[in-house]
Amino acid sequence: MVYIKSPFLILANMKLYQLLLLLLLTAACTSDDSLDMEPEIEEVPDEVVDTVTTPEMQFAGQVSEYLKDEIQPGVVLVNDAMANRVYFMDKENAEVLFEYELPSGIGNDAELLPNGNLLVALMDPDPAYSFGGYGGRIAIISPENEILWSYEYSDDINLAHHDLQMLPNGNILFLAWEKKNEEEIKMAGFAGDDGVVYAEKLLEINPNTNEIVWEWNSWDHLIQDNDLNARDYGDVASHPELINLNYTDYLKEGSYNGDIFHANGLEYDEAKDVIYLSVNFFSEVWVLDHSTTTAEAKSHTGGNYGQGGDLLYRFGNPAAYNNNQGERSLYHNHHPNLVEGTGNLLIFANGIPAVDAHSVVYELKLPDVFGMTPDQNNEPQVVWQFSN
Repeated sequence: MVYIKSPFLILANMKLYQLLLLLLLTAACTSDDSLDMEPEIEEVPDEVVDTVTTPEMQFAGQVSEYLKDEIQPGVVLVNDAMANRVYFMDKENAEVLFEYELPSGIGNDAELLPNGNLLVALMDPDPAYSFGGYGGRIAIISPENEILWSYEYSDDINLAHHDLQMLPNGNILFLAWEKKNEEEIKMAGFAGDDGVVYAEKLLEINPNTNEIVWEWNSWDHLIQDNDLNARDYGDVASHPELINLNYTDYLKEGSYNGDIFHANGLEYDEAKDVIYLSVNFFSEVWVLDHSTTTAEAKSHTGGNYGQGGDLLYRFGNPAAYNNNQGERSLYHNHHPNLVEGTGNLLIFANGIPAVDAHSVVYELKLPDVFGMTPDQNNEPQVVWQFSN
């Protein structure tokens, strides 16, 4: 590996660069009881020690555009999940400057912490089930490649997947699937042919104790109009705060195999104490109240917003809640992240070839007050977008 003098002076808006890099690539335990989340970083020696021996390892690719006077200085953290590599590269030559050593394959996300440690989702080598973006293991790895903390969330029912984020209090928020069997989905009024459904849930864990301190589950906030005798029966259009269990995108090809939501990204908003959850197969972003207790998160009341774990807001695809107003903007979206200092949100929409839609990065102005009205346009304002 290469040690550089200041490998941790990373861009303040790193997530934006990860997002734009994704746009380009789409075209293609410590000894005591507490976990030290903020260890003092020792001064890096002046000498450059290079153990990268092949051209493929030395460079991440070729730089096609380099406007030195206009770019924001800094280096880029690259999560090359398909190659199971996480490294820093410079902007001028795409030279790999430092690479973390990972104990197993990347589950999907890797986040740089302020102290230079890496929070990373890793793969369980033998999960009970799997879909794209599955993980099952979470770890914190130091720049010296020491595993400071590791946690497994993978069994016959539950499986961590895709995204995770360290919260300001030091806890870790992560996504997981929860397997629902045929009897459970029948009771819920599921209309599909799949004999199983994988519900989405969010969990918050204290890494000092490995205690799950907060949980939200999509299964507690459903609505369906398929079976009058099943639970959660109601008028979908009248309840935008609830999740239509039987929504299917008319553009979807093939079976969901039970993975009917496929959430794939999350972002925590400290100012509002909410979570933005990207739900790929609904082509939506859901806004959830994090201020609730776990009990409140299972209900429809409580928390700062008084709605429990119901959706405070949603956008991207009005058809997902039978709304005929508002224009669909998202197709299989990824990676919601806040634009620092603005309250705006960036989101990556992959696009679907069937409708000749290109991949698009949107910057959206979210409403000052969350809320949705049936049969009205509830979509946010687009303030900037980019496609190529």
